[in-house]
Amino acid sequence: MRTYLSAALSAVLLVLLALLVPLSALSAWVDLEIDDSDRYLAAVSPLARDPAVRDTVAARVTEEAMKNIDVGPLQGTVEEFLDDTARSFTTTQAFQRAWDGANRTAHQAVTAALHGDYGQAVAIDLAPVIERVRQELLDEGVPFADLIPVRHIRITLLPADRADELRTSFRWLRYCGVRPAVGTAVLLVLVVGLAFVRRGPRGGLGVTAVAGTGLVLGAVLLRVAVAVARSRLLDQVPHSDRGGAAAVYDALTASLRTTVWAVLAAGVVLAVCGAAGRVVATRRAGGR
Repeated sequence: MRTYLSAALSAVLLVLLALLVPLSALSAWVDLEIDDSDRYLAAVSPLARDPAVRDTVAARVTEEAMKNIDVGPLQGTVEEFLDDTARSFTTTQAFQRAWDGANRTAHQAVTAALHGDYGQAVAIDLAPVIERVRQELLDEGVPFADLIPVRHIRITLLPADRADELRTSFRWLRYCGVRPAVGTAVLLVLVVGLAFVRRGPRGGLGVTAVAGTGLVLGAVLLRVAVAVARSRLLDQVPHSDRGGAAAVYDALTASLRTTVWAVLAAGVVLAVCGAAGRVVATRRAGGR
């Protein structure tokens, strides 16, 4: 009877940890990174040097400019020239400042879309970037620069319908904050500690191995959740924005992927040490 009870409790611990790990990581991520404007900007600011982002911005700027330019047989030459000029601009500090400014505004859109009203998409407004490009080109006397329109051209990160689907989940994660992470750590320490006190070294080591396995499963579930969410979100992003959106998504979820590896490593250590220690303890007890 005691053996069955121990197995049942071990199974419950395994499932609890496997579910609590992704919940803890996601709720802490929403609270500490997505809701914090400075941390959000710190995550996406380096993307001003990302080739995918630069390509996306240059392509959108050129596309909008060419809508206002008609030079007949020279159309292709002018388009190539503007594209090269826009790409060159994306390597400057002026572009970095414009990108940071656009993303500070984008963070407001993120919080509004995920915590506010329905029907709001999450996007980066390129108007500040385009204004910088236009002014730089005008200062350098580049032909047709005055024809570049300064509009609210956006790189879509999260379509409105997908934001509507995620809003309830984000609200719950935001409400939970870091509490699930703290609770998971406390549960782990208490369960393993009580096992050592009440069941001795062998029992404690067995529970340690189970806890480690639960952490490993939780890390795997978290990694799968991040990958599936990435695929589903990008599937609904316009093709022209997909490269930039993928770069932003990867930057924002970098801390989650780091968490996956940290928890996975801790789980493997606990599982291996607990299992090996239990085998050694059992052999020593049997040899007496």
